[in-house]
Amino acid sequence: MSVSEPLQSPLAREEYVEQTHFFTVLAERMTENIPAQEVLAAVREEVLATTKMPMAIDFLLAELRHQGEFAAGMRKLSHYFTPFQCYVMSEAENVRKRFDLRIGLLVLAREAMYRGSEHATRQGLFVYQFETLCRNRLGYDDGLEAMSRDPSYDATWSEWLLTVRRQVGLVEFADLIYVRSEFYRVQAEREERAGTSQTPIVLFGLQEGRIAWANRRKEPLLLFSALHRHLDYPAVPRPEPANPEERLLPVLARRVEQLEARLRLVEEEQRGGIDLSKFYAANQPKMP
Repeated sequence: MSVSEPLQSPLAREEYVEQTHFFTVLAERMTENIPAQEVLAAVREEVLATTKMPMAIDFLLAELRHQGEFAAGMRKLSHYFTPFQCYVMSEAENVRKRFDLRIGLLVLAREAMYRGSEHATRQGLFVYQFETLCRNRLGYDDGLEAMSRDPSYDATWSEWLLTVRRQVGLVEFADLIYVRSEFYRVQAEREERAGTSQTPIVLFGLQEGRIAWANRRKEPLLLFSALHRHLDYPAVPRPEPANPEERLLPVLARRVEQLEARLRLVEEEQRGGIDLSKFYAANQPKMP
């Protein structure tokens, strides 16, 4: 297979369009404190009936009512949701982790959007999924294992992902891409090293290899940023910085209520005194 060959996704493009809408709406309406059951019922009416998304929503709604989570239902729909999607959702629903559920839903929405695009590649999908693990501090061991079972990757890619699983933390991420790139093979042939040792199977193109080589001994986030700029790979959604005004609003509301109460007392005193009887308990027992 050519390195630049488009991504072969297991589902039709319209399915990923509806998945994108599904995850995006869930993330948006979470901020409005709408119950998930109501959101699922509303989204079910919005998605196309010609896709499998309505049936998936019905199943997820039933699982949500019985178990209270999405990940369990998504795992049972392994023909529709990938192992990586299930892993991201399970990590987002894990109360012991600091992975925001809204960010997890946006991660899945952007991944589905990329899968449905005409320019999607295995290289771009891998970089996006690995960046998701890196930026959100998810487990590399379970995450890469889930990625290796993604049907969009062939046997060569799956085997390499398990190799990355063993080497992550020991070998730089830039080196992992560089050694498996066309750029490395060209350099090896130029330096006449191709005949002395077996060149690894090429998984990345010239541009990915050149960018990885230029970002060796640097932070992996700089490599992700360079791949976004030069190859238009999708960027992982990140939490927005907290707005200090949102924290001040409840405090200001309480202060305003206190000031209003004080003003009412001052007005009553000016009209002839404060009626203290309204502060008495209604059922206070009488003294003998």
